[in-house]
Amino acid sequence: MTVAGGELGGRVGRGARLARTGALSLAGLAAAKARELSSGEISVETHQEIATRLAEVLGEMKGGAMKLGQILSFVDFDMPAEVQDAYHDVLAQLRDAAPPMDSDAIRRVVTDAYAAPPEEVFDEWSDEPLAAASIGQVHRARLHDGTPVAVKVQYPGVAAAVRADLDNAETFTPLARLISPNLDIGSLMEELRDRVEDELDYAREASYQNAFATRWRDHPFVYVPSVHRDLCREYVLVSDLVEGQTFDQVAANGSDERKQWLGEIIFRYAFGSLARFRFFNGDPHPGNYLVMDDKVAFIDYGAVKMFTRDQYRQMRAIDEATIQNDRARFERALREVGIIPQGVQTKVDVLWELYRKLARPILAEQPFTYTREFAAEVISMGTDFRSPLMGVIRDLNFPPEYLVLNRIQVGLNSVLGRLSARNDWVAVRAELLGSQGPATALGELEAEWLANRGGPAIG
Repeated sequence: MTVAGGELGGRVGRGARLARTGALSLAGLAAAKARELSSGEISVETHQEIATRLAEVLGEMKGGAMKLGQILSFVDFDMPAEVQDAYHDVLAQLRDAAPPMDSDAIRRVVTDAYAAPPEEVFDEWSDEPLAAASIGQVHRARLHDGTPVAVKVQYPGVAAAVRADLDNAETFTPLARLISPNLDIGSLMEELRDRVEDELDYAREASYQNAFATRWRDHPFVYVPSVHRDLCREYVLVSDLVEGQTFDQVAANGSDERKQWLGEIIFRYAFGSLARFRFFNGDPHPGNYLVMDDKVAFIDYGAVKMFTRDQYRQMRAIDEATIQNDRARFERALREVGIIPQGVQTKVDVLWELYRKLARPILAEQPFTYTREFAAEVISMGTDFRSPLMGVIRDLNFPPEYLVLNRIQVGLNSVLGRLSARNDWVAVRAELLGSQGPATALGELEAEWLANRGGPAIG
């Protein structure tokens, strides 16, 4: 299936389609409940049917609608594992094989960007997309010097479509609650708004990808594709081509040894970027990992946050108080950063429980194994109306950088849970913070790289 033309639809049309999808899916679910009442639960097959319908409509609509499907495709909500799998497996196509945009519409974007058709800008150009996602799709090309590149092209009209979806936030409610009945759709939509607005800015993304590529250059097991900034435009981003297995392929078919290798690299990349460079890539979904023979490539830098030294110091203060079980210091740190505003008295015990739960991979007996149940438990604290946190959230003021951190941590919990990643994360974390030497074989390789590049100082 190909999405035709260059117009993704206005607010009214897109909202009507979302509402119709939600109503049809809910009606189908209600009918299924009646039919399956004797079994006591909805069958996995029924959930698969609902997920397939959602994937079809959200994929065709692109923009914010499709982004919602991508988020739902990998996070672990509070439901049985086999039901989670039904949604993950079907909605994963929104990450890896969404319906592509008509090639003529993509060619027009490229031609407008360079005032020349793709065949003149590049030595070779393929109209067949390598990948199609929520904001744009990627095409294979070759530069005149022979370098193979990936060219990400933003869909025409997608910015207006995204904003129409966000203005139609209420129509997402039946869709999301099919999967998680107690989901706080408002919080999810705020996260969605922040993420897609960032991803629309390809110039910003090119700058951040270049920054990551510079800092991780020549790393023994982390690879960030170089950006060809002279060829990047407002709606076109050109970087070195990467090929490899997808995360889902490794998670489904890889050996346990391969999964543990991948899990440790993802952990080291995410938290090493923060500890060493004060950068965080805020979009951890599995479509952003390509697994090569001896490295993992990290792609897509549309949701990056860079922290100041003071912001990083304050975050570390909260983390250290949590890990050291110092509740009084924890409250002081929250008040210093403004999460608990001046003069506000709230239930600090609830926040203490939240942060201690987030820190469980470090607080628990080592080695700790990430599980999907753990990921779902953490998510439910911030999205379930029944959660104690929801009763105090209105009293709090989380700065944007903390929301980014929560986003990546929640996403990583689900990603690492898919791999059943286990390690002595206390030792790995201490290594990343520079307080001890290499903790694993990968740590030995990384220590050598750090020594050769002159240490972990920010570039």
